[in-house]
Amino acid sequence: MNTSPVAIGEVILNGVVFDFKNWDKTRMNGDNLANTVARLFVLLNERQIDFTLVGGVALLQYVEGRNTQDIDLILALSSLERLPEIQLNQQNDNFARGDFEGLQIDILLTQNPLFARVQLAHAASRVFAEQTIQTATVTGLILLKLYALPSLYRQGDFTRVGLYENDVATLLYAYRPDVEAILSELAAYVSDTDMQEIRSIVADLQTRFSRFTNSSPLAE
Repeated sequence: MNTSPVAIGEVILNGVVFDFKNWDKTRMNGDNLANTVARLFVLLNERQIDFTLVGGVALLQYVEGRNTQDIDLILALSSLERLPEIQLNQQNDNFARGDFEGLQIDILLTQNPLFARVQLAHAASRVFAEQTIQTATVTGLILLKLYALPSLYRQGDFTRVGLYENDVATLLYAYRPDVEAILSELAAYVSDTDMQEIRSIVADLQTRFSRFTNSSPLAE
């Protein structure tokens, strides 16, 4: 578990710089990116937007080694409409993606009942280098990752499948949450077929690290 505040701007910059797909592009200026990140959260606070940080940056509050190039937020659609500075390029009933001064923002809309549930019941204030931000808890992140996995399998997006499964396995191993309680809660938001697949995924992940069960778990 991290003991020093995560610097969101530094996380995003490292994600961009160390992605080989960006090597032929102009290197992003770290100061500019840090300022962009700071402006985003200042704007959210000035507009009194109710938001929850999720995704790779949120994960780094709990485990190390996760790269990301964007910021993921849970927002209500009404709140998104109050943020014209985020230029949307994709949107459907559950998700939106936009650009804020060159910074990619992925948005989980609270029209989706699970996303609303995570924001309401599985978020807490966490200290980042920039400021204190409402952030998904370990349980909230596991719920979101497991919810996404069946769809990613159907899409054949096995790069993200691998990332998400590793994220879930790492959180389960490090924090030892009540897995059955998480699965029972998730069952209200997915089909029976998807729930069976999710249970199978979790059982496989638990089997992978069962040999290390004598290690001392960390508290959430």
